Amino acid sequence: MTTNATAAPARVLLLPGWLDSGPGHWQTVWELRHGDQRVQQADWQWPRRGDWMARLEEVLLDDPRPALLAAHSLGCHLVAAWAAHTRHPDRVLGALLVAPPDLERPDMPPQLHGWRPVVKQRLPFPSVLVYSDDDPFCAPSTSLALAAAWQAQPHAAGALGHVNGDSGLGEWREGRRWLEALATSRTAAM
Repeated sequence: MTTNATAAPARVLLLPGWLDSGPGHWQTVWELRHGDQRVQQADWQWPRRGDWMARLEEVLLDDPRPALLAAHSLGCHLVAAWAAHTRHPDRVLGALLVAPPDLERPDMPPQLHGWRPVVKQRLPFPSVLVYSDDDPFCAPSTSLALAAAWQAQPHAAGALGHVNGDSGLGEWREGRRWLEALATSRTAAM
C-alpha cells in the first residue's frame, strides 16, 4: 500500500530589525492579515548578534514545518549570520531580505557595532534582496554588493526610503509575491 504524504505548508517567520517593526510596518500588517509569526527578541534596543541567532534557531527547531523568512533591515544581517553558523539550513525554504542597512558606515549607532564584521557568505537557500533607491541607511551600490555576496536576487523597489512603516506600503502585495515565489522555487529545485 502506498501513501501520498503531503508536505507540511511553509510558515512565514518575520524577522524585524533594530527596535522592532511598528504598527504601520508591512511586517506588522502581514502578521495581522496572514498570521505570520514574528520572531521576538529579548532585547530590541541593544541587539546582540549571537542572542538573535540563537533565538532564530530555537524558533526554527520548535516546529517541523519549513519556513520562509521575511527579514527587514538588521533582520537581513541576522539571516546571513544565522545561515553561516547553523547546522539546519534545510529548515528554510527561502528568504526575503528587505532594506539591509550598511553596518560598515562610520555613522552607525553604537548599538549595532556588535554586528561587525558583516557576514558575506552565500546563503544556502534561495533569496531575494529588495532595496530602495533612497534608503537613508544603505546606498544602492552597497545593497547590490550584499546581494552579490549572499547570492540573493536583487530587486530595486524604487524610492521607498527604508521600506518600513514610513514608506506607506500597507500590505505590500509585491513583497508578498516575491516571498511566495521563493517557496515555489525551492520546492521546484528539490
